[in-house]
Amino acid sequence: MVGVVSERDYARKVVLQGRSSVGTPVRAIMSAPVVTADSQQSIERCMMVMTDSHLRHLPVVEGDQLIGLLSIGDLVKEAIVEQADLIRQLEHYIRGH
Repeated sequence: MVGVVSERDYARKVVLQGRSSVGTPVRAIMSAPVVTADSQQSIERCMMVMTDSHLRHLPVVEGDQLIGLLSIGDLVKEAIVEQADLIRQLEHYIRGH
């Protein structure tokens, strides 16, 4: 991967600068280098990377192969599921069942 083009890249580097979509090459607006996650990274770590880098999408790689694309929505949903499971476990422990 040499770069990523997001809606934000398009809005900031084409629309706001008055460029033409037809005449603007992708390389002129793409974000590079690409920030990626390893498939073994935790959800928490991916959320930190996305927050720190101001990203809404994070490519997931194994070696030099792209294997997926995480969205911030994917990570938030999973974090909510994990927290709900933890709450259930703690309630179960407190009740002694």
